[in-house]
Amino acid sequence: MARDHTYSATVTWTGNRGEGTRRYRGYGRDHDIACTGKPVIRGSADPAYLGDAAWHNPEDMLVAALSACHMLWYLHLCASAGVVVTAYEDAADGTMRTHPDGAGEFKRVTLRPRITITGDSDATVAERLHEQANAMCFIARSVNFPVTHVAEIVIE
Repeated sequence: MARDHTYSATVTWTGNRGEGTRRYRGYGRDHDIACTGKPVIRGSADPAYLGDAAWHNPEDMLVAALSACHMLWYLHLCASAGVVVTAYEDAADGTMRTHPDGAGEFKRVTLRPRITITGDSDATVAERLHEQANAMCFIARSVNFPVTHVAEIVIE
């Protein structure tokens, strides 16, 4: 049976430098992202849009969400299939295109997970489970651009 899950976040703009949005370059893009019971994430815009490069921007977080979702599904599937993962790291990246009117969209995200498995695990199964993880990931299923993966399997 299908079930709905609800997630909530409060985003609070903290970039008012005293004049609000009176001037385009006069306000900060800084904001706080809060979810009940969790640490606050300090966010900003991408530096190309006058944001603070030291803080996460929404584009960073989208790529990270896709990577983390894939990883969590992959670990679940490996545990169920008897593949023992001892390390997992992903160097994910995405490409976003902007248009002359300022609008834009992501064109793709590529996950590059490097997974270490035990010697008694089946590397072929470990490789194949990435396809299933990609198909199961809630976030990847929700975006309108391709999410691909280029996995590397390392045997201990």
